[in-house]
Amino acid sequence: MPAYGVIGAQWGDEGKGKIIDFLAADASIVARYSGGNNAGHTVINHLGTFKFHLVPSGICWPHTVNVIGNGVVIDPDVLLGEITDIKSKGLDTSRLVISDRAHLIMPYHVALDRLEEKRRGSSAIGTTGRGVGPAYLDKVGRSGLRAGELLNPEDLMLRLPDIVKFKNELITKIYGGEPVAIDSLYEKTTRWASELAPYIKPAEDMVFDALSAHENVILEGAQGSLLDLDHGTYPYVTSSNATVGGALTGLGVGPRGFGGVAGVFKAYCSRVGSGPFPTELLDKTGDHIRTTAHEFGTTTGRPRRVGWFDAVAGRYSARVNGMDSMIITRLDILDGFDKIKVCTAYEIDGRRTDKFPVDTVRLGRARPVYEELKGWQGTTSGLTNPRQLPTGAKDYVKRLEVLLGVPTSIISTGPSREETVVMRPIMGR
Repeated sequence: MPAYGVIGAQWGDEGKGKIIDFLAADASIVARYSGGNNAGHTVINHLGTFKFHLVPSGICWPHTVNVIGNGVVIDPDVLLGEITDIKSKGLDTSRLVISDRAHLIMPYHVALDRLEEKRRGSSAIGTTGRGVGPAYLDKVGRSGLRAGELLNPEDLMLRLPDIVKFKNELITKIYGGEPVAIDSLYEKTTRWASELAPYIKPAEDMVFDALSAHENVILEGAQGSLLDLDHGTYPYVTSSNATVGGALTGLGVGPRGFGGVAGVFKAYCSRVGSGPFPTELLDKTGDHIRTTAHEFGTTTGRPRRVGWFDAVAGRYSARVNGMDSMIITRLDILDGFDKIKVCTAYEIDGRRTDKFPVDTVRLGRARPVYEELKGWQGTTSGLTNPRQLPTGAKDYVKRLEVLLGVPTSIISTGPSREETVVMRPIMGR
């Protein structure tokens, strides 16, 4: 029963979309298990350039079913806009499936998200303001609305008035915002029910059946592992479980269904929003990497913070996810560096440690201990054969393998599907 987790191993934006699009050639299902439209995956192939926020990154393959799992929270307006855009570019959306158990992001969630972040002031977490956190809060508080309820509009209409009344009291009396109009919500849910009904199905059964038939299933991670609600740099985290545990609960996949877990690492690090970032570069080197790599958020457009590769954080991520392979992206961004640094330990309050502290106060005091490696002058951009890699690039990859204790399966040498070096097969590739 081979389910393969493809999981962001850092603070997100590692290039998972490109990798999943590449691997989906051999998958019958690509299933997303967490997050909402606060994540963005860029996919570039012969069909064009796509920026997916809710639709799984296997949608460009005509044979692949793309599942939005129960662990995802869905803004129906955003999803419908994405479906329209995909159709306009010639893609078939008939293989898109929405779990009937996935929770909905409602307009009052978006309003509350933005009002709460504004109220935090200088202590703002750096949310995208898409309503993801409040939607998960309602899920845990057992007052959320699920996609399957759109198929029973009469029952949904009975629930909405009390929910909206309570949310409007929070919006107006606590935050001084504008109330959400119940009439417009009625109109929205009616339209959502009509347009999304063909996609809403018991997705967990489809995933189980595929695994029982020994078909390849890719479990698509959204945000990075270091943003995981439980295992990330809390409170500067997302509102769901981006680590492998989220795949079990977010799709109903049992642990015996896994064929492997691949962690996607950039050849350096980046982070969007607030929170500690030990290897952050606030100099010309950082500016060079950001400019060369076009490091701006797919969802927010915000400039990303960048830094050298953090092997302390990488080891931690590999451990909590049980990774058995590593996928390295953006290696070409390091072309031309004479020297490349890798963080191998931290110094915190005068003591050296190779352990990653998820206590953000301690992590904020961490100072990176670097190992300097020789760079390379040859290019890795666009390469497809391991033998073509410059010696320095090979040595860099080998050193990361040693530091993390995980072998490399794939190296991405550019944004397009074809710009990929396979070091060892995943799912028979």
